[in-house]
Amino acid sequence: MTPADLPGPDHMRRMWDNDRTSQALGMSLVSVAPGRAEMTMPVRDDMVNGHGIGHGGITFTLADSTFAFACNSHGPATVAHSASIRFHAPVRLGDVLTATAVERSHDGRRGVYDVEVRAGDRLVATFEGHATRLPEEPA
Repeated sequence: MTPADLPGPDHMRRMWDNDRTSQALGMSLVSVAPGRAEMTMPVRDDMVNGHGIGHGGITFTLADSTFAFACNSHGPATVAHSASIRFHAPVRLGDVLTATAVERSHDGRRGVYDVEVRAGDRLVATFEGHATRLPEEPA
């Protein structure tokens, strides 16, 4: 999906265009729909920690980026105000991680989103993100 293909508000296109971290980590935005998003990321050798497994921060970053697209799919601009992750299985060099974010609730300015991160059919992490809509669009 290219930025021009992104549905929804202009800030989502700006979000992707300006998100150097997600791009530098090799993430791809697979899909985005109201309250949902899916992204992928290959686990490279510079993402493996001293134990020879994928660094937890990399898995968190993929989940967080996916959460960001899901919670911004409604517009206006929305940001995280808290998030947590639980690791279920190790991530290995060469895995392609897929994160899928689904809206659990959305009420006024607040939303809660669940993200599953998988390596193939293995569940490697679950993430819960809480979002707050900004009172105005960022500059």
